[in-house]
Amino acid sequence: MNKLTADLQDAEVGKVIENEPLAKHTTIKIGGPADLLVEPQDLDSLSKTLSIVKKNGAKWRAIGRGSNLLVSDEGIEGVVIKLGTGLDSLLVEEDTITVGGGYSLVKLSTMISKKGLSGLEFASGIPGSLGGAVYMNAGAHGSDMSKVLVKARILFEDGSMEWLSNEEMEFSYRTSVLQKKRPGICLEAVLALKTGTKEEIVAEMQKNKDYRRETQPWNYPCAGSIFRNPLPNYAGQLIEDANLKGYQIGGAKISEMHGNFIVNAGNAKAQDVLDLIQYVKDTIYKKYQVKIETEVEIIGRNS
Repeated sequence: MNKLTADLQDAEVGKVIENEPLAKHTTIKIGGPADLLVEPQDLDSLSKTLSIVKKNGAKWRAIGRGSNLLVSDEGIEGVVIKLGTGLDSLLVEEDTITVGGGYSLVKLSTMISKKGLSGLEFASGIPGSLGGAVYMNAGAHGSDMSKVLVKARILFEDGSMEWLSNEEMEFSYRTSVLQKKRPGICLEAVLALKTGTKEEIVAEMQKNKDYRRETQPWNYPCAGSIFRNPLPNYAGQLIEDANLKGYQIGGAKISEMHGNFIVNAGNAKAQDVLDLIQYVKDTIYKKYQVKIETEVEIIGRNS
């Protein structure tokens, strides 16, 4: 990494840190080190970073605010590019907004509501970035990103960038074309909102925030919902019906508040979470013959 680190530092692309523990960059506070963590200061710096990384033949992947993410205890080989400060631009043009992939979804929904724009009320309690939300078609309260996205600027694995329309994103439940068919990350997106009554929008957002605060364990480090809902069933309800709330392996524990949340109850390892996930899967299948799959993205060495 020495030459790669030096090249990136010489190019002044932003923060460049060797052997950075990713537990510092995930909401569940778990994850081994990235060989190299880079936080580009703008889109031009991101392009430079990718060019230098490819020139050095290094592996790379991108992360946002670290929610919906479980990084292995062995960390991640190569370069982790963190989309955050510098990739959080926002342009509001009447009822259309263009927003950077590193923008906080909670901050965005709050700011937009105060401008009397409706469409992001569902996102008021989702603790990720705009880019991550587009990647996984994040949603809640009966809505999701597919309902508001016009187009997204995507960075693909080969370093190319392209705008994809809503249709080209191939959205479905907690899924987009970016996850498997055309791996990539969202750098920025154009969203179409609706003009509404500011007081009604803010009230709806507050109701959603209160619901999450009352039903989900945000007082503990967690990654958000662990499992996809095996519709018409709900993962949380199946887990609760199986009396698994509170079940613990190592430092990983199924939340007492909500069955579909695994919390870091104290110095949890990624392996604790993985073991607990497998235990839940096995138990639910044995009891109900229902297969549940993870919603949280599991990445890193040996994952």
